[in-house]
Amino acid sequence: MRTDIYNWMPISVSEVCAIFSEMPVKWCIAGGWALDLHVGQQSRPHADVDVILLRGEQLTAYQHLTPEWKLYKAEDGKLSDWEEGEFLATTQDIWVSKDSNSPWAFQIMFIDTEQDYWIYRREKAIRRPLQDCIATTTEGIPYLKPEIQLLYKGGSSGIRDKDQTDFLTVLPTLRPPAREWLKVSLKRQFPEGHAWVEYIDKHEDPKRG
Repeated sequence: MRTDIYNWMPISVSEVCAIFSEMPVKWCIAGGWALDLHVGQQSRPHADVDVILLRGEQLTAYQHLTPEWKLYKAEDGKLSDWEEGEFLATTQDIWVSKDSNSPWAFQIMFIDTEQDYWIYRREKAIRRPLQDCIATTTEGIPYLKPEIQLLYKGGSSGIRDKDQTDFLTVLPTLRPPAREWLKVSLKRQFPEGHAWVEYIDKHEDPKRG
């Protein structure tokens, strides 16, 4: 078990792409880097690189990543070895390093699907065709669509300063359907209200009028 949770030296997005483009799995960049890929430039520093994989394809990814990389399950604030052949039914995050003493290089996050639909784990009524969840840069880098990434950020237990910054940076770049989808999804998860919904309502795109 490792406890050096702050020992990060993330590899670059291009290096991540070189690793995963060789795998027969569906994947994409997530987190703050996904939003920057959408915007087209880096908007702030990033402490790590997040990669999304389908839960059902985890063992294929495991076989392609090992033994070059060492994989750890991140659960309940603890990091433990992901053993060969172990199917992770509920684990959400995997931290990856070169060996047991190396800094963390990137993070894998599993998403759940059902009949080619992505399912939002915090509110399972929110789902979307998997093919409509991933966008691609002109360089061919796949990334999680910004409205979905913002839902993950806004739907967490506490909105961090960087999440608020990302929201304010990215919202003006969203097309009306994406902006509406984010608002409706936040309303479904938070029927009692959400600050981002109020902000969107106050800053509706005048072109929609």
